[in-house]
Amino acid sequence: MAAISLSKVEETAPALVSLYKTAGVSLAKHGLNGQRAAVYLVVDYSGSMRPYFRDGSVQALADRVLGLSAHLDDDGTVPVVFFSTDVDAVADITLADHRGRIERIAAGLGHMGKTSYHLAMDAVIDHYLDSGSQDPALVVFQTDGGPISKPAAERYLCKAARLPLFWQFIGFGDPDSKQFDFLRKLDELAVPGKRVVDNAGFFHAGSDPGQVSDGELYDRLVAEFPKWLVAARAQGIVA
Repeated sequence: MAAISLSKVEETAPALVSLYKTAGVSLAKHGLNGQRAAVYLVVDYSGSMRPYFRDGSVQALADRVLGLSAHLDDDGTVPVVFFSTDVDAVADITLADHRGRIERIAAGLGHMGKTSYHLAMDAVIDHYLDSGSQDPALVVFQTDGGPISKPAAERYLCKAARLPLFWQFIGFGDPDSKQFDFLRKLDELAVPGKRVVDNAGFFHAGSDPGQVSDGELYDRLVAEFPKWLVAARAQGIVA
């Protein structure tokens, strides 16, 4: 059973019904029917992201993540962390108020800086621990480039492997760019040499993320989550 029913989604967010249904297909395909998880969205607010805010790609990702979260979490809310050089905002996107929400949050933010992955990760970890959630978390971490401190990002990911958080990185931008070499490296960090479980995945959504179909996006977002759940349960990280 989904955490939030189809009728509730139809009532509170009719524009997301198609996404909700497509997300349900992907979850079933990956053996995640009835799974409960907190869902987070992390959004890159660095200067090079401007075109993706302007063309609606970031809002579209937020809507898709909401459609997924309605199956996994019953509160109809996804905490979203905007980050650049610092953490620019920690806000919520909700089923009932999703239209144009990303634009409204961004409108209240200042200068678009660089990319400090580790500060965004720290904000997610703090929010999750403060929430008191007993469920694991799926963190959708969007970026269009590598971090300003690679050692800090790697260190945070390895430390966070002991927490019930799975980090699904998604890249916006030129697929041939060297910018994403670091994320590919993060995805492959040694277990148990560097971290206790493999707690991260990465996929590339290309220069026009809107061209990735909803079904493909959901398949990519949840593909590695089940394997992590098995490993994290075996280590006692997830109850």
